Amino acid sequence: MGINVKKENDTLIITWQLSKTEILLKDVEEVGFDETYGGEEKNAIRIGTPYGTTDRIFIKTTSNTYILFTTNGETLMNRIKGYL
Repeated sequence: MGINVKKENDTLIITWQLSKTEILLKDVEEVGFDETYGGEEKNAIRIGTPYGTTDRIFIKTTSNTYILFTTNGETLMNRIKGYL
């Protein structure tokens, strides 16, 4: 089971395995692909399992940066941007 992203009210909900992360949509500053192996932001909150072939999506907020390691990066990216 991979990462799941959905919107509830004004919050982006990211679930992976037994973890659940909530991000207020108003706090999101930037979303994009990170081309580095472990993520460019060293203090980022990492969600998912990094492999050499996984896509890396970063979500930069007013207080944190999140990196999602996923095999369906394009789909997740489009879903996240659609929620903003």
